[in-house]
Parts: sequence; C-alpha cells; structure tokens
Amino acid sequence: MNRFPLGETGIQVPALSFGAASLGSVYHPVSQDEANAAVEAALGCGLDYFDVAPYYGLTTAEAALGKALSGVRRESYHLATKVGRYGDKDWDFSADATRRSVEASLKRLGVDVIDVIQCHDIECGDRRQLVAECLPALRRLREEGVVRFIGITGYELDVIETVAIAEKVDTVMTYCTYTLQDRRLAPVARRLAAAGIGVLNASPLGMGLLTNRGAPDWHPGNERVIELANAAARLCRAAGGDISDLAMRFALSTAHESDIATTVVGTANAGNVRANAARVGHAPDPQLMKAVEAVLEPVMNAGWDVLPGNGGKAGR
Repeated sequence: MNRFPLGETGIQVPALSFGAASLGSVYHPVSQDEANAAVEAALGCGLDYFDVAPYYGLTTAEAALGKALSGVRRESYHLATKVGRYGDKDWDFSADATRRSVEASLKRLGVDVIDVIQCHDIECGDRRQLVAECLPALRRLREEGVVRFIGITGYELDVIETVAIAEKVDTVMTYCTYTLQDRRLAPVARRLAAAGIGVLNASPLGMGLLTNRGAPDWHPGNERVIELANAAARLCRAAGGDISDLAMRFALSTAHESDIATTVVGTANAGNVRANAARVGHAPDPQLMKAVEAVLEPVMNAGWDVLPGNGGKAGR
C-alpha cells in the first residue's frame, strides 16, 4: 500500500483509509462480528488510518470501532474522530461540549490519545463559537497530550479553506468533492498542501451517487446530476464495467496528483475492504473513462447547490 505524508503531522497515511461510519449501522444493521472482520481486513491490507465520529450511529460507530481495535497494538494504527456534531441538526462547538466529547470518545474508543481530532461539518455550526471556543479547547487538549493534531471537516470548500488557513489547522477532510463527477477539491487541496495542511478526500462514490444502485432517496444532489450519473452507470454496465469500480480507481489513482494525502472510504464489509484495497495502484480503463466523462460533462464539478433542483445540504 502506497503511503503519503499527512501534511506536516509526520503521519504517513495509506492511499486508502478506513471510514468507520458504517460500523454504527448507519445504512443497515452491522454486528460486532462484522465490524471486527472489516477492521481486521483493513489492517491486513495496510489500511491503518481509521476515521470515525460521535455522530455516526449516535456514538455506536466509535464504540464498535473501539471494540474491534481492542488488543491491537496502539502504535500500529492512527485514529481520527470528531467533535461538534451530535445529531442530524445538532451542532455544539462550545468549549465545554468539546472537552466532554473528547473525553467520551476516548472511553468509547478505548485509547488514551486521539491522533487527529476534527471539528465536524463546520459550515453548519456557529463559526464564531468554533473559532472562539472549540479550536482553543482542542489546542489545550493538545498541550495536555490528549490529542496530537487538529483538523476540520465539511462540504463547503470556500469555508473549509478560509478557516483552515486562518486557524492553521493540521488537516482538512471534505467529502463528495473529488469524484468522477465533482473534482473541485483538486485546486483547493493543492493550496492547502502548500500551506502544510494534510488533505483527506472522503466518499469518492459521492454518497452512493456513483453506484449501480444510484443515489439514495435522501441524497442532496441535483436532479440533473443524479440523472446523468445513472446514465453513466448504464454506460459502464453496457461496456461490461462497473461505475463504482471506475470511480474508485479514478479517485485512488489521481489523488496524489492533486496533493490529496488519502482517500477515506466507508464500509462494514470485509470483502469490500479487500476489493477496495486491491484497486490501489490500478488506473481506470482510459476508454471507459473518456466515455463516462462525456456523459457527465454537462454536470462536471456541479456541487449540490450549483444547479436548480432538489439540491441542498444534508442535515439542514
């Protein structure tokens, strides 16, 4: 597994990292045995960076991940979790909530130190509270040795970049902004990397958009984006391919060109973990890529709110 520096943290992350949201039965019920098997498969494939949050499964993802990692040498993996988001429409970036959240995460995860602590979906919370309370509280926790590095996450790239540069955070994670259909993260990631900030790309399948099943009913994407993504999926099937495979290969093979340190993919299925890991280092078929890009061209780089339609922000 190829490894890359996560900004200036000193952490070397694998090209593919493990997103643990699914362990919280977010999409379907997941047993602890299934969670254990998925985590074991990840470690066996060299995926030793785990990303989770209290919001995922309303703390159950953290608890499941903590149990799955129990007994694993702490120095053999890196652990990232979040603060600030605790429900679909529940954000609290106060200093008190931040400290309590970190303390609770440590217990659920069964560790003494969190490698990367991230402020969750910052564009949806109170920005003044984030800057005046949450980030200072995290810096104090870093001084105490409870957390090692501080990051932010979200979808709105302009907000993410502005806050990341102004507050000199260590990492940034954004989602659905470096995919087959939307590549707006690329120039932002280069600027952030130039400032010494590690960049993580999450959800290269666009939260189900770039799959044979298609976007789920709750997907915040625009109608036209969903329509053309479905057309691209049909084209792939007709050519004997799979749009999910194409999308994964694209994201994994081109991320480093845009200074994206790692791609975070969530699954609670051990077989899917191994299949995703096997895609690392394998570029997509160029002819199929060209055909799919032609289908997606009218909505290329169209974010959730760019086009009129049913687009919007999840959880708002």
